[in-house]
Amino acid sequence: MTELIICTTCRPLHHPPEQRASGELLLEAVQAEQAFSGRSDWAAVRVRGVACMAGCSHACTAAFQAEGKHSYQFGDLHPQADTARQLLDCAVLHQQVTDGSLAREARPPLLRNGMLCRLPPILASVNGPAVGTP
Repeated sequence: MTELIICTTCRPLHHPPEQRASGELLLEAVQAEQAFSGRSDWAAVRVRGVACMAGCSHACTAAFQAEGKHSYQFGDLHPQADTARQLLDCAVLHQQVTDGSLAREARPPLLRNGMLCRLPPILASVNGPAVGTP
């Protein structure tokens, strides 16, 4: 199962501290779209918020991860319904692709840029630590 993780403490530079964090608003937008869309593919995505994903210079940030798949983090997102829908669409794509690879041209338009990192899947160790591990 793909997990869509959204940083709830993300605030773009110069965001007034008395206003709610943009990341918190983005999480709420994703949850609302997921809850009221009636789409079973979106319902199969696990969505959660976390405090700080260390993408502060690119707030708002969101990530996709699943066991045995590449993980991705995107930044410079906006807390809007369209962003929420595209994040859910990308999470479905991540879930459908065997290794989680998200080709640029296959991603929704808002996620074709702004990738902060791509991490390879964790290697399962049957006979001890992975090569190169102390």
